[in-house]
Amino acid sequence: MKKAIIVGGGISGLATAYYLQRKAYLHDIELDVKVLEKERRPGGKIRSIRDQDYLCEWGPNGFLDSKPQTLDLCEELGVSGQLLRSNDNARKRYIFSNGILHRLPENGPSFFASKLISWPGKLRLAMEPFASGCPSGVDETLAAFGRRRLGKEALQKLIAPMVSGIFAGDPETMSLKSCFPRIAELESEYGGLVMAMVLLARKKRRERAAGKVVSSAAGPGGVLTSFRGGIQELTDSLASSLGQGVVETDQDVLEIIPGKSVPYRVRTGTGEIDADIVIVAAPSYAAAAMVKVAQPDIAEILEEIPYSSMTVVCFGYERERIEHNLDGFGYLIPKEEGMATLGTLWDSSIFENRAPEGHILLRSMVGGACFPEYLELPDDEVIERVRQDLKKSMGIDASPSFVRIFRHEKAIPQYTVGHGARLKALEERQGSSPGLILTGNSYRGVGLNDCVAAAVRAAEQGVGYLVNR
Repeated sequence: MKKAIIVGGGISGLATAYYLQRKAYLHDIELDVKVLEKERRPGGKIRSIRDQDYLCEWGPNGFLDSKPQTLDLCEELGVSGQLLRSNDNARKRYIFSNGILHRLPENGPSFFASKLISWPGKLRLAMEPFASGCPSGVDETLAAFGRRRLGKEALQKLIAPMVSGIFAGDPETMSLKSCFPRIAELESEYGGLVMAMVLLARKKRRERAAGKVVSSAAGPGGVLTSFRGGIQELTDSLASSLGQGVVETDQDVLEIIPGKSVPYRVRTGTGEIDADIVIVAAPSYAAAAMVKVAQPDIAEILEEIPYSSMTVVCFGYERERIEHNLDGFGYLIPKEEGMATLGTLWDSSIFENRAPEGHILLRSMVGGACFPEYLELPDDEVIERVRQDLKKSMGIDASPSFVRIFRHEKAIPQYTVGHGARLKALEERQGSSPGLILTGNSYRGVGLNDCVAAAVRAAEQGVGYLVNR
């Protein structure tokens, strides 16, 4: 029987184990799969915490239903009936600018009526079809792209908040091609975003008339989806589906080295395990430490992938004490506003069952790549800064009746300029170790859907290696 070790029991590692078991069965391979998780519980950054009848997400709060693989996974696990879609409030998103919450425009007329962007800024946006193109072969930052195609104001009030909301990142360092490859493709193929939207809209109308279904022009849309008990229900279901004894917690993997009678040996804090393949679903910095002795050239590249920090602050209130309308998803805050929080999600408006009856739950993000020093602030100062920001943005002067703070020293990988070149170099250097596979959100997408898609690829690569070995 062959042996597969998966390092990391988050969504990436658990999903990889799930697909690996099934693909091995289809190829008639007897495969013993083992998942080694450093923490005392599986799930990684996915953790749903019920406290005083508030449901707080320690990390991500769901996935978009626009991509099929995660939905298909839920169907296979038998948990599709437990899925919880966000309500219509989630379509309404806001940007806090110049002391006001501005709803993000959803179409042309609402964009021109919005006061988020000044008229000079709108005119600059209207000039997008005439903007210069990106020089061939240049790995452009999101900030450079924004200034070149859309103007400085759109960069500050639209692009930068979006980057902080998705990556907790700094647009001055993030790579357009790696973070939003679809946008880079649209510019390259159509010469600009406006022209791309016009031509793709025509194409969609023709294909719909022919009975086809096509994706949106700018990338994935969809409805934010979770479970009534929180997104942890997905990782819990995955872990249970793998079978007893497959997932081992409290297993700190120290080193991955060549084996004697088999390709690999995994050394943990409690012993050593031989394996035919090893799939590392841990963050890139952790993977680097594991392979540093045996494959320093791979470790060197992995160490170059930076991470942003993040502090997540959950505040609960009695609804009657909050005068502000909470009919929406929440809001993001441009860095120029000089506030501590990157934004606040109105969690109890997005999903039901997130707060006790008659109460609300707000979840604010503090820090990110632009403000790494905020991770070191003591709890009382974090609470005070969030309170001041909520007062300024939403007029909330009341003290929260419920507070939970979650700190993530390394929260989200940053796809900075050069990320694509790093991935290419990784593939080349991994060629000498085909049974060592890297997966997770450090490489080609930070969202939950991206992790599931990467798990499918990793499992296919692992089985392919075993078949051809």
